[in-house]
Amino acid sequence: MPSKTVGTEVIDLNARAKQRRDALPKPTTYNLFDVEFTLPPIKALPFELQERVGDLDNTVAVLKDLLGEDKVKEMYAAGYQFSDIELIAEEWQRRSGVEPGESPASSGS
Repeated sequence: MPSKTVGTEVIDLNARAKQRRDALPKPTTYNLFDVEFTLPPIKALPFELQERVGDLDNTVAVLKDLLGEDKVKEMYAAGYQFSDIELIAEEWQRRSGVEPGESPASSGS
């Protein structure tokens, strides 16, 4: 009987990935200063966005990617301040089941 070589077994993660995705919270709609917007749970973000989430230098870019440039312009027109963006980020993390300061890309849950 031939022996197995390390690394030759293929583990199919599709079913487990689907279970995790199905268990994620639903997108949440927020209203701040009469601007309504919907954000998906952080752990459901496309992989290319996750490395930028939590980096305050990229907050506007992430919001533009998720909400579109027109919605971000609506936020500008409503007079959003940096503290408002922090509030959105905190509530988004809470609603997403991510602890403040936790990196979504490194979360083991």
